[in-house]
Amino acid sequence: MTQTITKKSLYESDYLLWVQETLTKLRARDFENLDLENLIEEIEDLGRSQRKELESRLATLLAHLLKRMYVNMPDCFNSWQNTIAEQRLQIEVLLNNYPSLKSDWDNHFSDAWLLALKHTRKEFQAKGFTFPDVWNVGSDIDTILNTNFWE
Repeated sequence: MTQTITKKSLYESDYLLWVQETLTKLRARDFENLDLENLIEEIEDLGRSQRKELESRLATLLAHLLKRMYVNMPDCFNSWQNTIAEQRLQIEVLLNNYPSLKSDWDNHFSDAWLLALKHTRKEFQAKGFTFPDVWNVGSDIDTILNTNFWE
């Protein structure tokens, strides 16, 4: 019986050391010895993670906006409004740090809306609350980040 021994790459066995060594090689312009496959993957993941964070925060914001606008539970209003304020702040910080996320806002909004609607319906429809199928108020960045739709 033959055993196959696979040697783990530094990337797989010690990620932080791999990062340090990659930075050292980049600073030294030692491009020949870079682990290009994993470096490319990491750079792709950086962009994906920022888009994913925006969609996640936007879905949370929209879910709480839906609750605040359509669920008549005054004891919960303050909590929902606090979450709305926090998500708005974090989205603003994210957009300030990564302005290119604004260029695909409509797609992020659409995906986040579907997630928020699904989650909120699951949570509240059994209690008799209904929600619109489409977001029927402004969905541009300024409106979403600054409008109190329940007033």
